[in-house]
Amino acid sequence: MSEPRIHDDVEEVLLTHEQITARVAELGAQLATDYADRNPVLVSVLKGSIIFLADLVRAMDVPLAIDLMEVSSYGAATESSGQVRILKDLSGSIEGRHVIVVEDIIDTGLTLNYLLRYLEDRGPASIQVCCLLDKPARRLASIEIDYRGFTIPDRFVIGYGLDYDERYRNLPYIGVLRPSVYTPAAE
Repeated sequence: MSEPRIHDDVEEVLLTHEQITARVAELGAQLATDYADRNPVLVSVLKGSIIFLADLVRAMDVPLAIDLMEVSSYGAATESSGQVRILKDLSGSIEGRHVIVVEDIIDTGLTLNYLLRYLEDRGPASIQVCCLLDKPARRLASIEIDYRGFTIPDRFVIGYGLDYDERYRNLPYIGVLRPSVYTPAAE
């Protein structure tokens, strides 16, 4: 028996590829204007934001650097555990640099809050946050978002880098995952 296509697990398309592409281009242009003379370091939080980062930097026609971090607070769950682990740290120094933290989604804000404190201890000139998706209904930590792609409702979303159990990252749109995929069937 063949595996179902990943699109079959999508309940609805929340944001189309075209909507995402247009908004990422706008964000990139705004960042390029705001950071024209600052040679920022874009710190991508792996794995979910890598697709967003790739498209964002292509829309920024300014000198910049990229660094990557991987943190975990979800595992195979649909909600953050609140326990943040750094799986991959920065490879370069951000001391005295202008840092833009690039996030795929800000949900409770607990992971990002931890990460921002961690990065602040490294002595950057500034830190700002750029996220593709903001889900304020679930916020538990106060987070200042400087650049926001879209505000979304409290739904479990996948695609454009976002996953559930390492699947669906390659969808070209943001979709709502069918609850039957992650909710155990009643016995």
